[in-house]
Amino acid sequence: MSLAIFDLDNTLLSTDSDHAWGEFLLEQGAVDPATYREANERFMADYNAGTLDMADFLAVALKPLADNTPEQLAAWHQQFMVSKIEPNILPKAEELLARHRSKGDTLLIITATNRFITAPIAERLGVDHLIAVNPEVKDGHYTGGVSGVPSYREGKVTRLEQWLEGQDLTMEDAWFYSDSHNDLPLLEIVEHPVAVDPDATLRKVAEERHWRIMSLRD
Repeated sequence: MSLAIFDLDNTLLSTDSDHAWGEFLLEQGAVDPATYREANERFMADYNAGTLDMADFLAVALKPLADNTPEQLAAWHQQFMVSKIEPNILPKAEELLARHRSKGDTLLIITATNRFITAPIAERLGVDHLIAVNPEVKDGHYTGGVSGVPSYREGKVTRLEQWLEGQDLTMEDAWFYSDSHNDLPLLEIVEHPVAVDPDATLRKVAEERHWRIMSLRD
């Protein structure tokens, strides 16, 4: 039995759930359209370029959690799952998860998207373990801040190491599936790195290092 680690956005999903949540909030009229749409697109472009300022991004991305009640957020998330996530769950991704599950592997999603957005998605995919950006909560409400190290780039390695301290698991024979060059720090330390529908930068690295390249798209 091994540890099978999966990136979420554009790997198990055919969309970026963080960006899709921003689009959903715009559709609900929950954020200022002029400033939020520009920021949502700019942050997505910066992420793809590997130049994202995570602190700046999180300051914008987590503000709607602080600005709305938990009840409103929960109601919105149910709609979000139906309209934005279900249509983008890849059947081949579910098959991949099932193959690792059938081998007795421990399944873990690790994502730079926050836990509010991703915990219900991990549950829908039947993945019990999730490492995500943790929005800070006080007295049952989101503050707009972050708790702990954001699970982005090298932060994914840090958070994984912290998580492993509480598990009866090791990195021996571990797998990691990702689409993004931002995940190279983690891809480089697992025994089985897999580039899934990779961006151009990751594809080049994967080809040079003879990593497996696969597609989960139809």
